[in-house]
This record gives sequence, C-alpha cells and structure tokens, in this order.
Amino acid sequence: MEPCQGERGALRQQSGYHGASNCRVQFRRCVLGVLNVLTIVILSRGKCGLSKGVTRYLMAMTTADLLVVIFDLVLRQIPIVYLEVFIFLRSIPVCNVHAALLYAAYDCSVWFTVMFTFDRFVAIRCQNLKAKYCTERTAAVVLGTVAALSCLKNVFWFFMLSENYQLTNIPWFCKASSAVELSVAWTVVEFSSHILTPVIPFVVILLLNALTIRHVLVASRVRKRLRSHSNGDSSNDPEMENRRKSIILLLVVSGNFIVLWMLFVVHTVWMRLFYFSSAYPPFTIWELGYMLQLLSCCTNTALYALTQRKFREQMRELVKFPFTSIV
Repeated sequence: MEPCQGERGALRQQSGYHGASNCRVQFRRCVLGVLNVLTIVILSRGKCGLSKGVTRYLMAMTTADLLVVIFDLVLRQIPIVYLEVFIFLRSIPVCNVHAALLYAAYDCSVWFTVMFTFDRFVAIRCQNLKAKYCTERTAAVVLGTVAALSCLKNVFWFFMLSENYQLTNIPWFCKASSAVELSVAWTVVEFSSHILTPVIPFVVILLLNALTIRHVLVASRVRKRLRSHSNGDSSNDPEMENRRKSIILLLVVSGNFIVLWMLFVVHTVWMRLFYFSSAYPPFTIWELGYMLQLLSCCTNTALYALTQRKFREQMRELVKFPFTSIV
C-alpha cells in the first residue's frame, strides 16, 4: 500500500490542494464518532429488541469502529491537516505503537463483522447449534479471541515500521527505510496482512450470506405452502417476519462492509502486483478507496437506525432526554 517513488512526490504536491476538503471530511468523521458513542449507549441499555448475543456483536463492532475513528482521525488525520501545529510529532518515537494499535482496530472491526455474519448464519440455518452457539457467553468468548488474535497479528508492524511519523496521508504513515520496504519480509507481511484483512473476510461473508439467503428463501416457500394448506392464509407470520428482519440487518451490515472496502482492496492488490512499474491507477482512485474504507467504520449507527424500529425509538428518547429533564 506504500505509494511508489513517483506517487510520493505527487502526494506531497497535492497536500495543499486537499487541505480544505480534508477539514470537511474530518468534521464529518467527528460527528460520526459521536454517533458511534450514541450507538454504544443505546445498545448497552438492551431495549432494542435484540438478543444479548447480537447486542454484544453490534456493540463490539461499534466500539472497534470508534477506536478506528480515534486512532485514525484524532491521532493521525488531524496532525496531517494542521501540519504546522503538529510538526513536533515527527520527532516523537511512538509511531510504530500507534500503527500497531490502528491496524489491530481495523482487524477487529472487519473480523467482528465476519463473526456477526457467522452467528446469524448459525441462528438461521443451523437450528441444532443455535441454542449452544448463539448465546451471550459464546459471543463474549469469540469477540475476545478475535481481539487478542488481531493484536497479536499486528505486532509485526511494531518491528517493521519506524518510531517516527511521516505525517502524510498514506496507510503506512510511519517512516520506514527503503531496505525494509523492498525486503522480502516486508512484502510477505504486507501481502499476508491484506489477505487476512479484508480479502478472506470478503469471501467468507459472501459465502455465508449466499447460503443464508438460499436457506431463508427455500424455508419461506415451504412455510407459505404449509400455512396456505392448513388455514388458507399465509400472511401475518411472526416467524417469517423475524427472519426477514434478521436478513435485512445481516445484509445491510455485511453489504456496507463489502461495498465500502471493495475499491480499497482492488487498488491495494493492483499496487502490489505492479509495484515496480508505472501501471498503477491515478492518485484520486487510491484516495477515494481510502476514504470509503474509513467511512465503513462510521456508518453502523445510520444502518441500525434505518433497519431497526426500536433502535430509532431509543435514539429519539436519548436525544430528547436532556430537554425533557430541563422541562
């Protein structure tokens, strides 16, 4: 993901051009970060009509997204926008720690989505395992394991990257020597990192969603036939309504992840395949993919509000609370 030598110069030349737009983007991310906090508060109250296991997954996903906003916005993007004020960061030897934490938060955000998709797959398709697997305790164990493995996986960046900042708007924002960037170890670590996050999650989510949707469609047709034969009326089926809501939430969350990460993944693979040539996409394509990838960590609140009626009710109640208290 590190730009080639020619692209680095173009990046520096365009830093002033993107300054004003970056300020607007940072403001929007701040607002979305506040919405993530609001989502965590609403979900923690447990009044959204969701099971405890699903609530744990959604809270974990939102918390990971909030950490990405903090590590990427507050600790990296703002110093880039206001470079003159934060120029002292170039000499602070903590960049490799920052990078390891940020990439661990990204991994948690992605893999929590995968685990949530798998949990819904088991709940809808594997009824025999539902009672044992789809529980609050299992969700806590799965999320804790994923978080620990994500931190362990990204320890590599502590040793591969430098302790000092570059303060440029690129994924590898810590200084690294040319010897490291061109080494076999760097290539293996970078390529493996992209395979594990997000290429494998892409494949897993698409496969699980396809199997889940196929199962729901088949079960819906069978259930409608049985109900029509039994009472001549296939409407007002609470079971099918619950399945429909689960499918909507599942597809919205996982589909949002796939759509917003797609351009970033394609560009990253292209850059690695043609690293030593000039056959790479324009800088604007890379910047757009990077922006959409960051946006994927800020949209869960809007998704829950669009798909969950009780979530919208709780949000309205929480927003009105300060004013009703005053009155």
